[in-house]
Amino acid sequence: MTNPMRGEVALALDGQPHVARLTLGALAELEAELGATGLSGLVARIDEGAFGSRDILMVIVAGLRGGGWRGSAENLVSVQIDGGPLEAARVAARLLALAFRVPE
Repeated sequence: MTNPMRGEVALALDGQPHVARLTLGALAELEAELGATGLSGLVARIDEGAFGSRDILMVIVAGLRGGGWRGSAENLVSVQIDGGPLEAARVAARLLALAFRVPE
């Protein structure tokens, strides 16, 4: 069960449910992996449409790690993301939207 108020998104890998969440530490890892210059650089990269499949993979890895998973990008190469690449892109977009939402 996920809690969107905490920024959590559900993702199934090989049929096993996982919780993904972009914590501050996960965002820091993501910045480093993508070579972004701060959070504004990360957001600008997305806004400019300069976001590819590797970027989606890195968001998924960061989110999973923020949710407590201890794997790496290499671990995701051989797993099936339930829903395929389109679901991975949807989850990555949702993670980013939740991480950068303005609290009400």
